[in-house]
Amino acid sequence: MDRLQSLRAFQKVVDEGGFAAAARALDMAPAGVTRLVADLEEHLGTRLLQRTTRRVSLTDAGDALLKRSRHILQDVDEAFAVTQSHTSELSGVLRVLAPPVLAVNIVAPLVAGFRAQYPRITIDLHVETAYELSVEDHDITLVGSTDQLGEQVVARHVASSEAVVCASASYIAQHGAPQTPEDLALHQCLRLRTPGARLAPWRLMHPLEGDRVVEQEVSPAFLADHTDTLLRATLEGAGISSQPIELIAEHLCNGDLVRVLSPWITARLELYAALPSRKFMPARSRAFLDHLVTQMRQRIALAQKLGCGEG
Repeated sequence: MDRLQSLRAFQKVVDEGGFAAAARALDMAPAGVTRLVADLEEHLGTRLLQRTTRRVSLTDAGDALLKRSRHILQDVDEAFAVTQSHTSELSGVLRVLAPPVLAVNIVAPLVAGFRAQYPRITIDLHVETAYELSVEDHDITLVGSTDQLGEQVVARHVASSEAVVCASASYIAQHGAPQTPEDLALHQCLRLRTPGARLAPWRLMHPLEGDRVVEQEVSPAFLADHTDTLLRATLEGAGISSQPIELIAEHLCNGDLVRVLSPWITARLELYAALPSRKFMPARSRAFLDHLVTQMRQRIALAQKLGCGEG
């Protein structure tokens, strides 16, 4: 029996949540995947998976094997990648983990350009709202802060940006633009709600005045705990919101959104790429990171240039 193939089949069953889904992912017959896992269990003399009609779950032995086998298979893939990088164009699967706001607004817009350069690399994006960072299970994990990361995790800084105050052109035409932070109290404000936290006054900083801070109480017209929902409402003319400047670059460029209260900002933001604590970084990971850094910094520079003026 091919032990590596059996380990891959076992891991894919767990990742995909079942034998049929694993078979589709591996382009195999379901019976073949079942046979590989059964042979592995027979070889080890223990059951690795609990099977029901609805789902499969790991036994204690299966959980222990999965944790070790991921590293083994990653090392094998890396060995192949090292050799392949010297003999042919980059290829393989790149596993990326990101929260929804980064997946939709950062990763998705990069896919076409990256694939044009590296058509044999498949990006396998996992989108999770809240998670215990499983950095070791992914090639790249995108985060906005390193606070959640362990000391052993390697994190590459991707870009720095700012959150700014903006509104749609239609809203500005109807209601006018605020001239001072205090004017926000007179406007329809759209706020991002952080689960478990009290809604605080709107905090604005003036970067040209030593980050002078003004905290302004407002009565929100709309609250949401989802950035893309808040952005959509802003685009539809519902009111004024705070948005990361790189997320609204396209909308500033085409005039759908207008920055207001410039040069006031509401936050300074960072983007990091967390990497598994392995000595070797696959060439496909390095290529994606280089592409990400280049594109992000270009978007931020364009957005900041467009956002210097106001409507």
